[in-house]
Amino acid sequence: MNLMADECVDRQIVASLRKEGHEVLYVAEMDPGIPDETILERANQNNALLLTTDKDYGELIFRQNRISAGVLLIRLTGLSQIEKARVVSSIIHDHSNELFKSFTVVSPGRVRIRKKI
Repeated sequence: MNLMADECVDRQIVASLRKEGHEVLYVAEMDPGIPDETILERANQNNALLLTTDKDYGELIFRQNRISAGVLLIRLTGLSQIEKARVVSSIIHDHSNELFKSFTVVSPGRVRIRKKI
């Protein structure tokens, strides 16, 4: 699965997903500081699910009607980086068919998937 991780995503999550064989483009390694709109465009160009902790993507997608290949909003405060990586990996594995063209929010013990067609 193609993934793009916003620079706010923990490096541990990116490393864990790469270790599992996912191709992960990481904004922190490519072009840190670029605007959210540009990140969303690049994720779309690469047909990649965007991983982020930034709630502003909801504004871009739902209020500004920006096109998205899919967003996974990580809201796992209070968990260790290792535990966050485990949860994100599990969500991607368990819901891989549902994540594209969706806005998904993962929080401790809960996953909300909202289709954006």
